[in-house]
Amino acid sequence: METISSHPRVDRVGTNRPYYNGPATESASILQTRSHIGRGIRAAGLALTRPIPRGIVSVMAGPFLVLLFGAFAASTSVIFIKASTIDPVLLCALRLLLSAALLTPLFARELRRHGVSLNARLLAPSIVPGLVLGVHFMSWTVGARLTAAANSTLIVNLVPVVMPFYVYLLLRETLNRREAVGTIVAMAGVAVLGISDFRFDRTYFLGDMISFVSMLFFALYLVLGRRNNVQRSIWLYLVPLYSTAGLFCLVVALFRVDPFAVPYSAADLVAVAGLAVVATIIGHSALNYAMKLLRPQITSLVNLGQFIFAGVLGYLFFREIPTLSFFVASLLIIAGAAFVIIAAARRERSGAAVSDDG
Repeated sequence: METISSHPRVDRVGTNRPYYNGPATESASILQTRSHIGRGIRAAGLALTRPIPRGIVSVMAGPFLVLLFGAFAASTSVIFIKASTIDPVLLCALRLLLSAALLTPLFARELRRHGVSLNARLLAPSIVPGLVLGVHFMSWTVGARLTAAANSTLIVNLVPVVMPFYVYLLLRETLNRREAVGTIVAMAGVAVLGISDFRFDRTYFLGDMISFVSMLFFALYLVLGRRNNVQRSIWLYLVPLYSTAGLFCLVVALFRVDPFAVPYSAADLVAVAGLAVVATIIGHSALNYAMKLLRPQITSLVNLGQFIFAGVLGYLFFREIPTLSFFVASLLIIAGAAFVIIAAARRERSGAAVSDDG
């Protein structure tokens, strides 16, 4: 989105118009000094009044920081899941339904603010993404328990590999060269992690396949967030989405456990609240926000930071000491993501400069 300045346009530095038209009796040195001062003032005025380049401001300082914080918030889910003893599918339902309930006042406010009525047309864009999110949550929780932790970690981090295919099929957007290079570097980090820890074992095959399907649904959920989020407010899209996903998970959970007969401990209640407020309302909402404003591949690469944050949190809360491969993989993932982000910032900034010159 172009930023339009409310201030009058200031002539560019370097035009042929004289900066000082003082009396001819003044010495050349004074004229030259005042000319330099005038150039400095004009340059400062130009910097303040011209449209702000979108590169660093919008990509780095705005949606990017929201995305980075969202990736950290989403990574806390592993802490809360480990702290809970609730059935995994029921846990998915509770976190989603609590998220929707907590956001309902905000949803109602946005309805009034935008003069929108609650009808099928409003809810429709959130239904399919909600079902996809529900499948992802359930399959990820089940799959992760059927395979080694390293296997599930590797598989879920393959999202940047499949993201370009979804983006092209659903949005007709293609990967640019720098995004491809950054993705290769980041995937090299994932490969380092996988080669060192991945175990090929028949007993893990089912869990691996379920985790792979979960990863496919997660990538699809993110892309649908870019395509289907057409509401005037992101909360008008997310609250019905979380509600749909929560109800879907609850229906499935009823075939597994009676939610009213389950003894909920204090740790379970804290885990549900943490998953709802931190991992879902903050984490997943930030991911959807970023998917709307940033390039999809940037979002998927930065989201790889979840495993880095999870490793740090695992050490702080469970004294799980990361291996050398974790640090090597982290450096490569950060390098790949940084390459793509910096390239995007430069491209946006150069684009803004060209627009200003036009």
